[in-house]
Amino acid sequence: MAYVVNIHEAKTQLSRLIERAARGEHIVIAKAGKPVVDLIPHRDRPVLFGGLKGQVEYDESVFDVDPDIQSMFYGDTDAPA
Repeated sequence: MAYVVNIHEAKTQLSRLIERAARGEHIVIAKAGKPVVDLIPHRDRPVLFGGLKGQVEYDESVFDVDPDIQSMFYGDTDAPA
């Protein structure tokens, strides 16, 4: 069973509600009696580097210099000075 609290009460008792949620209690914050959000404990998620390895393909041309972008940054290098 969830403990339902309105927004005004949640603002005034936020520290206590956080402690209760951290202990595993289900806290629901409501607006005009209608549930809006659940207050739940934070759960760390591991960061996985290389998660798309083997699923994304590209060739070396992605590292080539794009002439349009080059000219936007450095101007037209072919124009006389």
